[in-house]
Amino acid sequence: MSHLIYGFLTLSVLVAGWPVTECSSKPPAFFLAGDSTTAPDGGWGNGLLATLKRPAWGVNIGKSGATTASFLAGGYWANVTQHVKDNVEKYDSYVTISFGHNDQKSTSGVTFEQYQETLIKFANEIKSLGGKPLLTSSLTRRVFPSGQDHNATDSLHDQRLAAIAAAETTNSTIIDLNDASLKYIDAIGKAAAQEYNYGADMSDTTHLNPHGETVFGRMVADLIVRAEPCLKRSFTPNKTLSDLIWSDQPA
Repeated sequence: MSHLIYGFLTLSVLVAGWPVTECSSKPPAFFLAGDSTTAPDGGWGNGLLATLKRPAWGVNIGKSGATTASFLAGGYWANVTQHVKDNVEKYDSYVTISFGHNDQKSTSGVTFEQYQETLIKFANEIKSLGGKPLLTSSLTRRVFPSGQDHNATDSLHDQRLAAIAAAETTNSTIIDLNDASLKYIDAIGKAAAQEYNYGADMSDTTHLNPHGETVFGRMVADLIVRAEPCLKRSFTPNKTLSDLIWSDQPA
């Protein structure tokens, strides 16, 4: 009888057109590539890694001040790809790719076209090694126009679209952190958003203090699980924090 019920449910799923996802038996490893908004001491990266549940693990290879070009030229990208090569047989190797804050500066020496092309190059290279790129749009800056508390400045709009386009071009996963973080700070307002600011005087609206690392690391973890449901088992849940974030409450 149980076999008949199972067969009926399976047939129902197929007839309904629902996707049947078979999760990997290998644990995941996460290698984080990005600028200072990913890197240790001011980025969301360590906050994300702190949510992992063994045997999942990860390494934050984010570099403060990096553009896509300098990350490549400085050998940091080679470090990322070496981690994938060394671990892909035993672990599902995920690479978050998050750049834009420095690439967009007029002094970066990187054109928008070069930035876009490098995102695509990075994603394709990870795929060629058997890894899984997670194109992660840039963490928003917590900047508001003068006298406005709920109209956060969308200063990385084009970079967000570049990450989405790179994901579509390479058939990779997009983790739309820019959209989620911008909507969140806009909802909670300027005063609450600036509680995450970096520095003793809390005036740095780009980088995160330790609490901000925890909050936005959780946001990234939740976004990854939404995009890749099989990874849910690899993250330690924090329902209280997640509920605050996704109900647009200060966390």
